[in-house]
Amino acid sequence: MKLEKITDNLEGRSRRHYEDACATAHALDLVGERWALLVMRELMLGPKRFSDLRESLPGISANVLTQRLEGLEAAGILVRRKLPPPAAAQVYELTEWGYESEPIFQAMGRWAARSPSHDPTLPFSTASLVLSMRTMFDAKRAAGLDARIGFRIGEDTFVAHVADERIDVARAPLDRADVILTGMPPVLAGAIYGGQPVDGLEQAGVLQVEGDRALALRFMSLFPLPSKAPKPV
Repeated sequence: MKLEKITDNLEGRSRRHYEDACATAHALDLVGERWALLVMRELMLGPKRFSDLRESLPGISANVLTQRLEGLEAAGILVRRKLPPPAAAQVYELTEWGYESEPIFQAMGRWAARSPSHDPTLPFSTASLVLSMRTMFDAKRAAGLDARIGFRIGEDTFVAHVADERIDVARAPLDRADVILTGMPPVLAGAIYGGQPVDGLEQAGVLQVEGDRALALRFMSLFPLPSKAPKPV
């Protein structure tokens, strides 16, 4: 039997519950299975088809994704519905309660970003990029700024609206954007968090900046990462 199938079979067994009244333990009963939180992360920007979820989670098998979707649906965290014609496709979408979990992702992201062993070169999805900007935004650095920064990521378009020392990032048309950044999530993350020079990324043909270039550079400075935790000696 192939290793992937063995893994799927193991992960597909009935979940064990902690039998603990602590709400944190119950949270782990709900979303503690491997991949469950990442499925929720990918749905945080809106509904997706099964194939879209598999594409954004390259390490998951079809069997395990099906199991996680069924478990999250049974828990009331997501629902599945059919889009009206002509699409007529089935999509998965977080419930209102499911969307309330975003602060959990933000807290975990800020905490884990301090890990000395975090590897930023691993796959990075569009949902990861958008949620990371919502998480790492530094309000003080955005003082006095009122701007719309557009992102073209494959076929998706997003606008980050920075105003009143707050940020809102959501799917939107780019017609009102002051500057538009075109690139894939790992490239944009490299420019925003990794300190990769914008000029070099443009010369490499992986990033395009249209509009107010100075605004783009200032925007990229609004997301400082926390310092790394010291390694035990």
